[in-house]
Amino acid sequence: MRRRLQGTVVSDKMTKTVVVRVDRMKLHPKYKKRYRISAKFKAHDEQGEYHAGDKVIIEETRPLSKDKRWRVVTRIATGS
Repeated sequence: MRRRLQGTVVSDKMTKTVVVRVDRMKLHPKYKKRYRISAKFKAHDEQGEYHAGDKVIIEETRPLSKDKRWRVVTRIATGS
């Protein structure tokens, strides 16, 4: 089973690649307050069908380039 993450496309300016921001909530160990942290992943998009604002699911895969280790599986919703 490969790891899957849900995120938002923040950039689609590269050819066959999109940048996906994945947000998650973390709990502060001392103050017990929840706060949001985010990570950006470059994901493979062969057809160029995903654009900024789209909510997508990405899946871990073999290295496709220097920075690209993920591929877009499906779109969940379209941005505004």
